[in-house]
Amino acid sequence: MIKSMTGFGKSILQLPSKKVTIEVKSLNSKNLDINARIPSQYREKELEMRNTIAKSLVRGKIDFGLYVEITGEETTTRVNEVIVKEYIKQLSNVHQADTTELMKMAVRMPDALKTEREEINEEEFTAIKNELDAALVEIENYRVDEGKALEKDFNIRINNIENLLKKVIEIDPERIKAVRERLQKAVSELKEEVDQNRFEQELIYYLEKFDITEEKVRLSNHLEYFTTTLNSADSNGKKLGFISQEIGREINTIGSKSNYAPMQQLVVQMKDELEKIKEQLLNVL
Repeated sequence: MIKSMTGFGKSILQLPSKKVTIEVKSLNSKNLDINARIPSQYREKELEMRNTIAKSLVRGKIDFGLYVEITGEETTTRVNEVIVKEYIKQLSNVHQADTTELMKMAVRMPDALKTEREEINEEEFTAIKNELDAALVEIENYRVDEGKALEKDFNIRINNIENLLKKVIEIDPERIKAVRERLQKAVSELKEEVDQNRFEQELIYYLEKFDITEEKVRLSNHLEYFTTTLNSADSNGKKLGFISQEIGREINTIGSKSNYAPMQQLVVQMKDELEKIKEQLLNVL
């Protein structure tokens, strides 16, 4: 069973004085890359949350956001009364104005507001961790659903390549015959006498260079191995990528050896199907 690296999970926790929103978004990446946006008061717990995410999602470009909205009367931001009064005093010395206007200017000055560091409540953080787990379950389900769609597409593409390979096998004798006839025609057009025994030896040697028996067998084995890996219990995106490379090598070799237009057309179609597989494999976990 394969999984996609693309997914999204969201969970909302309502606490007595605040609302906590957790969002996790995942895109494809060769490795694990976590970008976290969390309030400063939760920084000391960032590593713990990162480890939880890494253990669950394994690989991908992960955007993790923890957003806190104060809904109660309490707030950690306070007006710095001493500083604001001092600003008003200094501003009044510079320019005589209404106290309200001076107040408006003073609160926009540096250090007019101060934020008191809020200690993390462990009970509260436990609830946040539970919501993080819920968001990760949601994104995991998203990945599984996306993986099913990818798996269906892969099976179609592999089946198409297998059918094209069958056509290659069917026309291979015809190809060998065409190559032989082309060589014999070329020799017959020569005005020089040719030793038939020597010609037959050279012909056999030449045809052996164009033999694709091994490539056909290896390609068939690679296609079968791809399907087996696709249906395994784990999501093996990197392994499937390696197998697709081997499939590509065999297809390319058949194309270079074919020397026969109908077979080369089939090879082009196989390459097209394989490129679509490789493109989608970038999203597989």
